[in-house]
Amino acid sequence: MYSLRSLYQIGYGPSSSHTMGPAKAASRVKTMMNDLDHYEVTLYNSLALTGTGHLTQEAIKESLAPSAVTFFTSIDPLKHPNTIIIKGFQQDVLKIEKEVMSVGGGRIVFKDEDDLEPIVYPHTTFKAIKTYCRTHRLTLADYVFQFEGNGIHDFLKEIWEAMKSAIHRGISTEGILPGPLKMKRKAPKLFNQDSKKEVPEITENRMVSSYAFAVSEENASGGIIVTAPTCGACGVLPAVLYYMHEKHEVVTEERVIRALAVAGLIGNLIKHNASISGAVAGCQAEIGSACSMAAAAHATLFNLSMDQVEYAAEIAMEHHLGLTCDPINGYVQIPCIERNAVAALRAIDACGLAYFLTDSRKISLDMVIKTMYQTGLDMHTSYKETSQGGLASHYEEDEDVNCW
Repeated sequence: MYSLRSLYQIGYGPSSSHTMGPAKAASRVKTMMNDLDHYEVTLYNSLALTGTGHLTQEAIKESLAPSAVTFFTSIDPLKHPNTIIIKGFQQDVLKIEKEVMSVGGGRIVFKDEDDLEPIVYPHTTFKAIKTYCRTHRLTLADYVFQFEGNGIHDFLKEIWEAMKSAIHRGISTEGILPGPLKMKRKAPKLFNQDSKKEVPEITENRMVSSYAFAVSEENASGGIIVTAPTCGACGVLPAVLYYMHEKHEVVTEERVIRALAVAGLIGNLIKHNASISGAVAGCQAEIGSACSMAAAAHATLFNLSMDQVEYAAEIAMEHHLGLTCDPINGYVQIPCIERNAVAALRAIDACGLAYFLTDSRKISLDMVIKTMYQTGLDMHTSYKETSQGGLASHYEEDEDVNCW
C-alpha cells in the first residue's frame, strides 16, 4: 500500500477526483511539453456528467493557463468513470496526447505508464497487519510510524492543523454556497445556537454536526481542506477528532496524531482493496470510508484494543453498504454536506457498539471492504456520481421547503 501522504492531501475543493485529480493531470501534461498554444480536453463518463458542478473545467484551465483550452464530453462505458484525454497542439499540430484516470482521493494514473509511487506497507489486509502487530508487540499507530519512517509525525501534525483551520473558517463564515441551489451555510447557526436547554446528547449531536458542516461547506466553496479520504467526505474525520479533542482532556494533540495514523491505515486498506471513488463504487466508497476511518480514529483516541478498532471500522462501513452517490446538479452540496454530519455521528455510535460487543462479532473489516467493492461494481451507473439517479433525478425546487 502507498504512504498516507497519498491518502491525506491538503488542497482546494470541491472534489478530489473531479477537481484535484484533473488539475494534477493537466499540470503534469503541461510539464511534459510546456510551449504549446492550445489544448483539447475530453472528459468522460462521470467527469462529463458532473464536471461542471465540481469545477473540473476551471481547474484544468487554471493548470494549463495561459494556453487556450477547448473542452469536449463523451460517454464510454469501456473507460474508467473518471477518464480524461488531453491533447496538446502547437500551431494546429498535435504534439502530445495523454489518457489519464482520476481514481479517487486526488490520485491520477496515466494509461500505459508505470506507477512510480513507492509501496510503503508490505501488508494489504487488516488480518495481516494485526498478526504483524501482535508478533512485534506494536499498536496500529506504531505500525504506521514504523513503515512510514521519518517525517510522518510532522506530516500528520500538518494535516491536523489544516483540518482545524477548515473547521474554524467554516463555523465563522456565513453566506451562500456557489451554484444554482443557493444553499445557505449552516455551520455557524449550528455552532452558535443557544444551548442552555439542551441535554448533553443533543449538544454533542449539534456540535459534531457543526464541525462536519463547517469543513464540508468550506469544501463546497472551493476552500482548502484535507482529503479524508476524499473532498466530498472531508468533514467526517475532522468533526469527530476536533469534538473529542475539545471535550476530553485525555484527548491530547499527540493522541489525535496517533488517531490520524490509524484512520489513514483504514483508509489505505479500503483504497487498496476496493475504492474511495464515488464514480467507481457510489457514496459508500466516500462517506462509508470516511465513517470507517473516523470510527477507528475514535477508538484509538480512547486506547481501545486492536479488535475494537477493527470492529468499530467494520460497523461504520457495513451500515453504509449500498449508499448511492447522487449529487443534485452535480454539486457536492445535497446530499453530501448533511451526509458528512450523519456519518460523523454514526462513527461515534459505531465505536460505542464496538466497545461493548467486540467479542460477539462475526464480520471482519477485510470482509466488509470486499463486500463494499463488489456492491459498488454491481451498482447501476446512475447511482455513481453521474447525477442521473436518486435524489439528483427527482429533485424539484419546492418553495415550501425551508432550507434556512
